[in-house]
Amino acid sequence: MNSQRKGIILAGGNGTRLSPLTRGVSKQILPVYDKPLIYYPLSTLMLGGIREILIITSPLDLDSFKRLLGDGKSLGIEIKYAIQKTPDGVAQSLLIAEKFLDNGPCALILGDNIFYGNELVNILREADKNINSATVFTYPVRDPENYGVVEFDNNGIPKNIIEKPDKFLSRFVITGLYYYDSSAVEMVKDIRPSKRGELEISSINQIYLEKNQLNIQKLGRGLAWLDTGTIDNLIEASLYIRSIEHRQGLKIGCPEEIAWRFNWIDNNQLENLAKPLLKSGYGKYLLQLLEEENLNDKFEISY
Repeated sequence: MNSQRKGIILAGGNGTRLSPLTRGVSKQILPVYDKPLIYYPLSTLMLGGIREILIITSPLDLDSFKRLLGDGKSLGIEIKYAIQKTPDGVAQSLLIAEKFLDNGPCALILGDNIFYGNELVNILREADKNINSATVFTYPVRDPENYGVVEFDNNGIPKNIIEKPDKFLSRFVITGLYYYDSSAVEMVKDIRPSKRGELEISSINQIYLEKNQLNIQKLGRGLAWLDTGTIDNLIEASLYIRSIEHRQGLKIGCPEEIAWRFNWIDNNQLENLAKPLLKSGYGKYLLQLLEEENLNDKFEISY
């Protein structure tokens, strides 16, 4: 059994809600302000200390991701790839990743989800400690009917997780980030496809809940969760990222910076990553990090 937690990014699907933008390119490669969308979930896993990552994508998009991210060595991590032939549900990704996980715990994140906030690193590191249970993250939204919703009893104790409920249950929905122990893969093998014909991740979360092995972490006002599944969501996310980056002069979802600040790569390696990007503000930002190295505390900057 492998006790080291590994990461999975589900970057498959057809992206039909973003069509025609996605007719020729994966939605996870579309830009969110100044970087590809997949940089953000990749950065989230890295912030959680995860250095072995599997990207699951469609046969048509595999080469694009390999050109963009390679094997991860330049970031001090290891990136592998797997194919999802047909989009048959989020939980299917655990089956696809079975060999990669090697009976160990994992963190699964959807490739179109963005997380940001000052306490994010601490929250992720705390979830990582729970290797014998599962942790999911909830967020209040105005349209919970479009998500997996947590239903609470009269005492405020979670009792059910319902995927896209027909009636209002609560405003708290499950975000696209899940921390599971080593039993998750076997659970997927025991569930049946939903009415939509998919292996629902809510079914897995419900099993953990019924076993009293589900930790539900509420993300409060100090944290942002952005789901970029629609055109409007994509634009709103870009404007949000732009606003913060312009105000603070810091980048959100920058895997090169995270690798450097966590000492997974050194100054020379960061400089080498910056050189091909010097005609863009992105490359200049990476060099600026080196110039300001003595001024910044490496572990007190939000990502």
